[in-house]
Amino acid sequence: MKTKQNPDDRSDNVERIQENIDNTLHNIELAEEMISNTSDEKMKKELHAKNERREKAVESLRDEIEDEALYRQNGHA
Repeated sequence: MKTKQNPDDRSDNVERIQENIDNTLHNIELAEEMISNTSDEKMKKELHAKNERREKAVESLRDEIEDEALYRQNGHA
């Protein structure tokens, strides 16, 4: 019995990626608030490191959203 593969549905990728960007930026803001409200140097260091990773992720997501927008613009979705 063969299984049928689902077609690649990219129609909502731009919106999903944008939602991920928005959520990540919100988490960066929350972490910045925590950094300013704590005296725990270890926590500050960990939160700064996390935010650096988040900022790199946002850059990658923005590149991905551009690719998806071009894909959509070229009539693929």
